Parts: sequence; structure tokens; C-alpha cells
Amino acid sequence: MKQFYIFIVSIILIILLILWIGPEKIWGALKSANWKFVIVAIGIHLMAVWVRSLRWGYIIQQPGELKKNFVVKTIGLFAGNFSPMRTAGEVLNAVAGKKINKVSLSEGLSAGLTERFFDAIVVALLLISCALFIPKVRQLAILGGIISLGLMVFIYLINWREDTSIWIYDRVHFLIRYLPIKEEVIDELYHKFTQGLRGMIDYTRSFTNIKNLTVVITLSGVSWLLECLRLLMIFYAFNLEINFLAIVIIFLLANIVGILSALPGGIGSIEISMTGLFLLFGIPEVLSGSIALIDRLASFWVVTVLGIIFSSYYARDILDEVKSYTLNWRSS
Repeated sequence: MKQFYIFIVSIILIILLILWIGPEKIWGALKSANWKFVIVAIGIHLMAVWVRSLRWGYIIQQPGELKKNFVVKTIGLFAGNFSPMRTAGEVLNAVAGKKINKVSLSEGLSAGLTERFFDAIVVALLLISCALFIPKVRQLAILGGIISLGLMVFIYLINWREDTSIWIYDRVHFLIRYLPIKEEVIDELYHKFTQGLRGMIDYTRSFTNIKNLTVVITLSGVSWLLECLRLLMIFYAFNLEINFLAIVIIFLLANIVGILSALPGGIGSIEISMTGLFLLFGIPEVLSGSIALIDRLASFWVVTVLGIIFSSYYARDILDEVKSYTLNWRSS
């Protein structure tokens, strides 16, 4: 039940944000918004997911399977949306990849961790470089960059270094038990990672060369910049102008807060942190909250709906497994 309770906390945070700003004020702002830009934002987000699916396909050496890769990546993102710190995302991505792409679980886990590794590098580089030009939140941006670099080192030791990966995972396993995740899911995570560890690291090492890493980091950078561009479109929907570098910092910092909060998909924590950061840049509170809520509609909830549809249509058993890994739902 602890997963259900933590989800309730997320919903309460959203409700508090709406009550703080005022439901009628938010409704008025939403009615005045130019929804053509919101539709463009949704299109940009789907393009970002497509780029991430290209990256997934490239890592598992199936770049031509565009449809399958998009479905698998969407299912993985959907699973991550409803698990603390997105912990279920890589596992369910690997499970979906095993069923749809016909790759081994070790290969799928390796690909997922490799994606996370380069996401951390890109986030760190973007935050630290943008901090040079945006003094208002420079210290926060640099701190976020350092956290991302720490995550990058952690993933490297697990995904590339066989001699240290099990040792590290054993040491942090007891900490994972404090997250709002079912005990059997934690045990299953441990089993999947440790059982396929050697194959996972072997695949990671075989993939690691200058050409492959250059392609993956390029696709990672493009996907993150597209997500920032999506948020900029939401600003345009409310007829607001803002420095794009500020958008990059705000978006990336809010996502880091969402992960650290351990709330499922960062629900509530991302919206509130985004709103607070917008206020630092002089955006009125009603517009700050409205932008945060609409941006999440264009990203989080769109992917969630697609993930449910894809899981139901392509692999019903995957949807059942997503439920068991996230909110403690039971299959009927």
C-alpha cells in the first residue's frame, strides 16, 4: 500500500498548487492560451520520444525497426512515469524489448542504463554551460550539474565495471527498500540485475566505441533540447517571452527535483519546482502554475496514454507487469 500512499501525496501536491494559485485564475489563464502552440508542443514531445526510440534502436542494433522501437520506448517511459525515481522504466523497457524487439533481458538492461548514462552527461553539460550565462540561478544549475555527474559515475560503475557493480548494488540495495516500492518488486529488480549482470556488461563493452558513443550522445542531446523547446512553446501559448537558456535550466532542474523526490514520475514535485523557478524569473504566479500544468499535460500525460494503449494492444502481459511494478495495482 505504500506505493498507493505516495501517489496520493503526489495528487495532494498538485491540488495544493492549484489551490494556492486559485482554480478560477488558472481556468482563466487556460482559456486565454493559444492552444495551437500547445498542439505544437505535443508534436515536439512526440518527436523527442521518437529520437529516444531511435537511440534505443541504435543501441540494440535494430535502428530500422522504427515502429517497434517507438512502442518499446513509450512503454518504458510510461512505466517510469509511475514509479519512484523512474526505477521501473529501465526494467520494463527491457521486458518490452525482450518481447517486441526479441533482444535478451541483459541487452535491454544494458541499453537502458547506457541511455541513462548519456542522459546524465547531457544534463550535466547543459546545466553547467547554461549557468555561465544565467547568473540568477547559477549556483542551483551547477549543483544540478554535479548531481547529474554523480549519477553518471554511479551508472558507469554498474554498467561498465563488473568488479564493482555487484558490490555497489549490494551496498545501495538496503536504501532502495526505503522507497515506496513493493518488497517483491525490489527483490525482482535485484534478481534481474544480478542474474544478467555479466551479459549486460559484456554487451555494454562490445557496444562501446567512439562511433557508437558519439551517435548516442548526439541523440541524447537532441532529445533533451527538444523537450526544452516543447516548454518554450508552452510559454508562447501564453504570449510570454523567456531566454531559452533559462528554459533549459528550469526544465532540467525540475526533472532532477522530480527524481530526488522519489515521487512516482515526479508528479507534484516537478510542477511545484517548475512553478517556483518560473517565479524567480519574474513570471506571474498564475501563469507560472498554468505553464507547469500544461507542460506536464503535453508530456507526462500524453506519454502515459500512449503507453497504456501500446501496452494493451501489443503486449497485455507487459501492462500487467507495469501495474505490478508501479502503483501496487492488481490485474483483474
